[in-house]
Amino acid sequence: MNQFKHTHHAHCESGVVSSMLSYHGLKISEPMVFGLSNALNFAYIPFVKIGGMPLVAYRSLPKSIVKNIKKNLKIEMKMETFSSVKKGEDRLDELLSEGKIVGAQGSMYWLEYVPDELSFHFNAHNFLVYGKEEDKYLVSDPVFQDAVKCSKKSLSKSRFSKGTMAPKGLLYYPVNIPKDIDFKPIISKNIKKLSKNMLNTPVPIAGVKGLRYLAKGILKLQAKDKKYAKLFLGNIVRMQEEIGTGGAGFRFMYASFLQEASELFDNNKVLSDASIMMLEVGDEYREFALVIAKSIKSKKEIDFQKISNMLFQIADNEAKVYKKLLEFKV
Repeated sequence: MNQFKHTHHAHCESGVVSSMLSYHGLKISEPMVFGLSNALNFAYIPFVKIGGMPLVAYRSLPKSIVKNIKKNLKIEMKMETFSSVKKGEDRLDELLSEGKIVGAQGSMYWLEYVPDELSFHFNAHNFLVYGKEEDKYLVSDPVFQDAVKCSKKSLSKSRFSKGTMAPKGLLYYPVNIPKDIDFKPIISKNIKKLSKNMLNTPVPIAGVKGLRYLAKGILKLQAKDKKYAKLFLGNIVRMQEEIGTGGAGFRFMYASFLQEASELFDNNKVLSDASIMMLEVGDEYREFALVIAKSIKSKKEIDFQKISNMLFQIADNEAKVYKKLLEFKV
């Protein structure tokens, strides 16, 4: 049995990558993983539906954290999907028998250790499998406080769940990690890249433009069926606070990344100021979600104008963060 130790993280994919790389000797925090993978984002895509509602995403696509860390830190990372459940099960057992810890993607709905209140059909959940005891797999799920055990049946149903973003049994693990990585130029490059992308995306559904597009969409709910309007608003909160696309949580994590980066650059003031500004944006997202939740439960008419205005304000303040970050010079 390897000496892997479970660590509780804020988010699944960034948490898995942080735990995995740290286990292999590259001590890297979850916020640093998140920042260096350019995972922060926003997209409102009405024509892509999750549970019948438009997709609202507060981070980049699933698997992008793994892929971008691999690319940006020049890590050799093996990623495998499978044409059958049997092949996926056998490969996992083979890797574990070699003493490897393995990242996996699956649906939260089929994982038996997930409590009912958190159990829903979401195929992009990430976790680590680090061993096997008799017929139970040892699982380090970053969003849970402690390591857990999971049956083969449950794990396989999760890994081979059908539907949107079907994981196809995805497994991933590092093959080679460079020594003595110079983080400074990578940090600088990715901060500038992210800021420009969020401010200047050519499409109206992404970045700061996407936030404003959603704000306009909320205002249009006044003319829609009340039941639909409530479902639409509830979906925004669910996507923001529950599904792991977490708007506020990801802004807080990026703020932590900026603070850590500031310290690497001798307490750089631009980065530390931007970190504080991003924390404030995260607070605004939380308040936005709270107002929506109260509006849905209330018997009073929903104030769509107020909710829309709040999101417009968030967009303006988030844009200020990226403009501030473009002032950063090494």
